[in-house]
Amino acid sequence: MSEMTSEPQAGDTPLSFREAMDELEGILERIEGEEIDIDRLAEELRRAAVLLDVCRGKIRKAEVEVTQIVQSLEGPEE
Repeated sequence: MSEMTSEPQAGDTPLSFREAMDELEGILERIEGEEIDIDRLAEELRRAAVLLDVCRGKIRKAEVEVTQIVQSLEGPEE
């Protein structure tokens, strides 16, 4: 069985947070709307897991950056 071609691969342009969220919303709509064939359900769920990891990673990175910015603005306490 071949790997899913839609998963992020080395050298691919990384997905933005918005792109990942839009794709996740599309998957959710197909599942909730029962538009998805049962044979594709596992594939869609695997893709959703990849997209969730992308989003979580971007959120963690943003949290670290915001924390660093806030700390630099506060400066050293004397």
